[in-house]
Amino acid sequence: MSHQEALKSPPRQDLEQSTRPESYRAKRLPGIAYDSVPASLKDSVIEPGDPTYSRVRSTFFRGGAPGIVFQTRHTGQVVEAVKFARSHTHLPLAIRSGGHGIRGRSTNDGGIVIDLSRTAKIEVLDPSTQLVRIEPGARWMDVAATLGPLGWALSSGDSGAVGVGGLATAGGIGLLGRAYGLTIDRLRAVELVLADGSVVRASDKENPDLFWAVRGAGSHFGIATSFELQAAEVRNVGWAQMVFDAGNIAGFLEKWGGIVESSPRDLTSFLILSPPRLGQPAIAFVMTVINSDNSKTIEDRLEPIVSMAPMFDQRVEITSYASIMANAHVGQNSGVGEPVSRSGSVEHITPDFAAAAARLLRSGVTYFFQIRSMGGAIADVPVEATAFGSRSANFEVTAGGTSRERLDESWDSMKGFFCGLYLSFDTDPRPERVRSAFPPSTLERLRALKLRYDPGNLFRDNLFLEPRRPQR
Repeated sequence: MSHQEALKSPPRQDLEQSTRPESYRAKRLPGIAYDSVPASLKDSVIEPGDPTYSRVRSTFFRGGAPGIVFQTRHTGQVVEAVKFARSHTHLPLAIRSGGHGIRGRSTNDGGIVIDLSRTAKIEVLDPSTQLVRIEPGARWMDVAATLGPLGWALSSGDSGAVGVGGLATAGGIGLLGRAYGLTIDRLRAVELVLADGSVVRASDKENPDLFWAVRGAGSHFGIATSFELQAAEVRNVGWAQMVFDAGNIAGFLEKWGGIVESSPRDLTSFLILSPPRLGQPAIAFVMTVINSDNSKTIEDRLEPIVSMAPMFDQRVEITSYASIMANAHVGQNSGVGEPVSRSGSVEHITPDFAAAAARLLRSGVTYFFQIRSMGGAIADVPVEATAFGSRSANFEVTAGGTSRERLDESWDSMKGFFCGLYLSFDTDPRPERVRSAFPPSTLERLRALKLRYDPGNLFRDNLFLEPRRPQR
């Protein structure tokens, strides 16, 4: 079975609103005009009583119980679904592409979900410029598999199961990031359904202010129904997976951070630290891509990393980027509860930050701690060129926990180290977090554009962005 086939839900019999059995209709929620769904959307509707509801209620990380799900198949249906949502502004509205975001805001309880997973086409528009058109429901493993035989790639994240839509509007801090920048840095145009139901194209020449906002804050301005991205020429790459004894957590972090920052930009490295448990030391899982198929270059780049600390295991190979991204199984999302995570961007892994991170890991507050390297091509783009707020950072830090209160307390104590955050990885619902995500001038511009494009704040079920006139 191909990846595209795996993305499709099992066959179901589409149920017309008027012909649903009474036992199905009995599970409808108050406050939703189910019988007013337009005919053009009837084949996309999934209600709480339908047999397929269990497959669409939750995301990968979050449990949900929405009142109605529109599993749209084309832009016209997205337009109609947005219009339906506008007549139900008392309800939460969630937009889903792959449903894999850590923030988990692509489902809700009792509200509306517009599910884009069935719009997943990937096509080459111009081979001479490597321009490709990708729909939001496609998975990055499928993108990599499509582009790989052409000798192309688009840096995305570290999981191939992630959907294109959320990542390509938030940023995209991926395993080729230091070589080719964020995913949004390869974006050349986007088709959007706005809050008023209109369909617009945004690029450097068409609606350029909207195009600026989409690259880093896209979830606040509309629903992207297609992306035009310029792929990079990427042949085989070096791929290293290493497991280290990180008993000296702070020392390990300092060494790794210093090596990454001083490395040529063809190296991008991600680090996951497992906290010490039951008398065992902390364990570091280091994943590194070297954008080269030359074995001597790969060896030279990895040598400083190999020498950092005692190593438990390693695997190094020259392989395709597509094979690296083919790292996940796409099945039914069955998350439960609410994810709890925090994100922070740091410019350097200083001794003070490394010591604070070590205290966090030893406290038992976090069960997951990851650092993604940035810098390189990411920092080449001026901060004012896009809405992405962390261009000066060399690292993005994410921590996951089970207690929101305990993680908040620990993370807030570290805020002096951070120069931003990555929206997709932070579940903090406090409204003031928006000031941590964007520089003041970026935030002011975003609020003014929000007032223009979504004054009623229809797209609000993410980090809260208040529509506001610019200050004089």
